[in-house]
Amino acid sequence: MTSVAARVLRRLQERGETLGVAESLTGGLVAAELTSVPGASLCFRGSVTAYATALKRDVLGVDGVLLAERGAVDPEVARAMAAGVSRVLGADWGVSTTGVAGPEPQDGKPVGTVFVAVSGPGGVQKVAELRLNGGRTDIRKESVRSLLELLSGELGENAGAQDTEQNGGN
Repeated sequence: MTSVAARVLRRLQERGETLGVAESLTGGLVAAELTSVPGASLCFRGSVTAYATALKRDVLGVDGVLLAERGAVDPEVARAMAAGVSRVLGADWGVSTTGVAGPEPQDGKPVGTVFVAVSGPGGVQKVAELRLNGGRTDIRKESVRSLLELLSGELGENAGAQDTEQNGGN
């Protein structure tokens, strides 16, 4: 997975852009993956691990009514988290993870329901819904990989082509 993180960071550096990360279910794994790459500090601004719903509202600026009505596991919450972390950390790009890693369902959503989002320059906003299988560790790891692939795709120039081939087109 580090190769995806390295490609994302290289592409951000080429573009002269920065990245901020907002994490919930992944609890810092996205930031850890990015900072495992030497030179990450050239474009990685930092992260907010907003595990508690109140932090999504109070730190990242997610609408409290949205959180009350839909819960934290929602595509619009993921989108707001990505935009919020970009604003809070002064980054060109913001990404986020929110979902249910288990062992119990949350907000009426089954285990394995995850939303990852990207917010970028020029109004770029993309949210992907994931339906993941496996245990808690598997769900969290796949959430990180999926988020980095989503960002890679948004950064363009076939940034994810190599991994697509390695993973048999999945």
